[in-house]
Amino acid sequence: MTTRVAFLGLGAMGAPMAARLVRAGYDVAVWNRTAARAEPAVALGASAAATPAEAVAGAEFVVTMLADPEAVATVVASFAGSLRPDAVLVEMSTAGPESTGLVRELIPDSVGMVDAPVMGSVDRAEAGTLAVLAGGTPEDLARAAELLKVFGTVTECGGPGTGAARKLVLISGIVAGVTVVGEALALAERLGVPDPRAVLEASPLGGLVARAFATGVDFSAEMAAKDLRLAGELLDLPVMTAARRVLESAPDQNADLGEAVRALNEKR
Repeated sequence: MTTRVAFLGLGAMGAPMAARLVRAGYDVAVWNRTAARAEPAVALGASAAATPAEAVAGAEFVVTMLADPEAVATVVASFAGSLRPDAVLVEMSTAGPESTGLVRELIPDSVGMVDAPVMGSVDRAEAGTLAVLAGGTPEDLARAAELLKVFGTVTECGGPGTGAARKLVLISGIVAGVTVVGEALALAERLGVPDPRAVLEASPLGGLVARAFATGVDFSAEMAAKDLRLAGELLDLPVMTAARRVLESAPDQNADLGEAVRALNEKR
C-alpha cells in the first residue's frame, strides 16, 4: 500500500519539498493557510485539505514546515487530536529545540516524533539535495529514514531536539556571517580595495561571500532575523543581536538575505 503523508506548510521551502514526496510515489495530502498555494502540489497529484486536522487524518507521517514557533504550536494544536495513534510527526520548521519540546507535549504519547530542519534553500529543495538534520529516538529515526531521504542527505544528530538545536547553531552563524560580509564589502569599497568581492572570496570568508551573492534562493531578511531572534532568546549574543537589528532595518523584508544585506551596505 502507498504510504500516506500529510504535508503542512507550502511556503518557499515547503512547496518543492511536498512536490518531491508526490513525485517519489507517496500519497500526499497538503494544507496551507493560504489555500491557493496548494494548487501546484494538487496539479502533481496531491490532495488538498481544508484544515490541518483533515490533512493528517489517516496519515502515517505528518510533515510540518512552518514559519516560526508560534505557527508550529498553533497548527500542531489544531491537529493533535486527529493524528493516527501510530503516526510519526516530522517537524522540519526552523523553530528551535524549545519548540520541539512543546510540540512533543502537544501530541499523544503514542505518536512518534522526529525534529528534522534542513540546511539549504529553494534550489536544493527542488533538487532533493538539502542537508537534513534529524533528531529523535532510534525507533522514530528508523521509521522516518526513507521519507527523509527524499529531501536530501540525512545526518542523525542524536536524541529528540538535537536536529533543531544543530540547525539553530548553524543558521545563526551563517546569517550573522553574511551580514558581516556585507559590511566588509562596504569597508573594502570605501578603502578603494580593487575587486573587493574577489578579495573576500579568496579568503576564509569565501563560503559566506558565495551565500551573499547566491541566486536561486529564497530566504528572506525577515526569516533570517527570526532565526537570530530565536538564538538570542536562549543566550546573550551581542554580535548576533546586532546582526538581527541590521536585518530588521532592511527596507524590503521579503528580499533574500544576501540581497538585503548588499542593499543596506550600498547606502553607506
